[in-house]
Amino acid sequence: MFKPLPSNPDAEIRLFCFPYAGGSAQIFRSWSNHFPNTIEVCPAELPGHGKRMKESPFTNLKELVNTIIPIITPRLDKPFAFFGHSMGALIAFELTRRLRDNNQPLPTHLIVSARRAPQLEEDEPTSYNLPDEELIKKLRWLKGTSATVLDDPEMRQLMLPILRADFAVCETYQYTPQPPLPCPIIALGGWCDPATRNGGLKGWQEHTAAKFRKKSFPGNHFFLHSAQTSLLNFLAKQLTF
Repeated sequence: MFKPLPSNPDAEIRLFCFPYAGGSAQIFRSWSNHFPNTIEVCPAELPGHGKRMKESPFTNLKELVNTIIPIITPRLDKPFAFFGHSMGALIAFELTRRLRDNNQPLPTHLIVSARRAPQLEEDEPTSYNLPDEELIKKLRWLKGTSATVLDDPEMRQLMLPILRADFAVCETYQYTPQPPLPCPIIALGGWCDPATRNGGLKGWQEHTAAKFRKKSFPGNHFFLHSAQTSLLNFLAKQLTF
């Protein structure tokens, strides 16, 4: 599930990266090129995505986290941080809470991106159960899925079940209050992202008893692509000891 890009045994910190709905480890393929060799990038390839597309994707966040725990535990033998974008932010958050419950090492930084704080009510209707045409319309509005894919019937047939499963992971998630985490949280968002409006990013502050930082970048929900250089420069500064 976690394959370093590239492997770097001498790195001082591992950055585990969790993708957005429909995304794969490929999203983070070039990140190591922008980081010093002290940072090892370890992207998550979730079941049903990328090179694991033949596997069934998860539709429940708790079950997904249960699967990740035994796989990631052996790789927590040096300092590490979590980065999650959109769906990935929820995964990273609940994974951190599960590690705390298990008295396991915690990340030096929990970096949540393009996701409103989990205790806040969602003001958007669910997407995972929409008819195909309405789901495609929403995907075009989000601008995260290539028009080439959405216009191709065969590609739509391949991608829509994966996206429905990922949307179900997010939209059936039920937040449970717990004490704040002892690790710092950094909340990132795009200037034009409706997903983090009305204090959605600031709400993450409630989940840390340590330092909190909020930062916005030019772009929409997928600013991690459009503002990639600025984002990676910022992350490198935060993660360099």
